[in-house]
Amino acid sequence: MLKGKAHVQETDMPTRMQNEAMAFASEALDIYDVTDFASIAAHIKKEFDKIYGSGWQCVVGSSFGGFFTHSKGTFVYFALETLNFLIFKGASS
Repeated sequence: MLKGKAHVQETDMPTRMQNEAMAFASEALDIYDVTDFASIAAHIKKEFDKIYGSGWQCVVGSSFGGFFTHSKGTFVYFALETLNFLIFKGASS
């Protein structure tokens, strides 16, 4: 259950998928310590891989930059609690 309201900063992902991403992020924050970024990211990635097939990427932290190419309709960047979440599926060659 979402503890606080997530704030979507950028996305091209369908609303249903965004809601799942935020729910998985909240779930991960219930399971792992808020400083265990790798475990939080792995939890979200594994859930997306299960539902939407392999190839998902997830970055979690309080401050980071990035530059990447993603498949259309698979990108979301949002904040929840003190963390930022970047989830996307890599573009096919």
